[in-house]
Amino acid sequence: MRTGITGGTGFLGRALGQSLLDRGDEVTLFSRRQRQISGYRVAVWDPVKEPLGAAVLETLDAVVHLAGEPVAGGRWSAERKRRIEESRVLGTRHLVEGWKACPTPPKVLLSGSAVGFYGDRGDEILTEASAVGEGFLAEVSKQWEAETEALSKDTRVALLRTGVVLGQGAGALDKMLLPFKLGLGGRLGDGKQWMPWIHVDDWVRQVVFALDNDKLQGPMNLTAPTPVTNQEFTKTMGRVLHRPTVLPVPEFALKLLLGEMANVVMQSQRVLPQASLDEGFVFQHAELTGALEDLIG
Repeated sequence: MRTGITGGTGFLGRALGQSLLDRGDEVTLFSRRQRQISGYRVAVWDPVKEPLGAAVLETLDAVVHLAGEPVAGGRWSAERKRRIEESRVLGTRHLVEGWKACPTPPKVLLSGSAVGFYGDRGDEILTEASAVGEGFLAEVSKQWEAETEALSKDTRVALLRTGVVLGQGAGALDKMLLPFKLGLGGRLGDGKQWMPWIHVDDWVRQVVFALDNDKLQGPMNLTAPTPVTNQEFTKTMGRVLHRPTVLPVPEFALKLLLGEMANVVMQSQRVLPQASLDEGFVFQHAELTGALEDLIG
């Protein structure tokens, strides 16, 4: 298969690209600047500035669209929120414009999205059939997904609603490790909020599964089948690292530190990957303890 990946030089894009190369796919990475990356074809494209060219699209069987400004990493200023929204909504719009102008476009689009679509939902069990929630990320995710609707008649489109991806060297786990290793890890707030986590290897395997399975279209939750509360996550991290986890972080302190971003950290999303499970996908890391032991134990 000839597969293109936008956002292909990021944490998830690199992991996916390597997996596709390993199975023999021809992989094109899209980059804002010209570069050479061993094993890959590299095409220059700035998603925010211009539509993707038909000449590149005609050479592909599928595109995995992951490009977007990182959500985590500090306080949200008005400018940062603008970049988060623009990189997703306008970037996807430009991809779709190029797609529609292409005489023979790819047959498959897997377009990034996020479990932020569901907003803060407490203990409610959330599947792909659940309604959109409220809040900044929910609204951005709704618009992000809506940009692909123009392709739904002639292209198989799957929407990758990604949860908290745990992997080595980057992502959420990388930011958590140091305080936990120092014995400073603790639950956030009361710890009752649900965390829709997934091991990076299972995230990659789900995406490849979606590339190959013609029945998978529309929303797909890319999360493990066993979400845990923040308190459960904290205790499990402590057990795997053999460190105490007795210092909770009060919600007011998170708001002082992160501002509006604290609302995202404290959101509760009990998400299940029902679409993948219904198609027979089998997780290699379905339980948090085993996943963390594999990554850091």
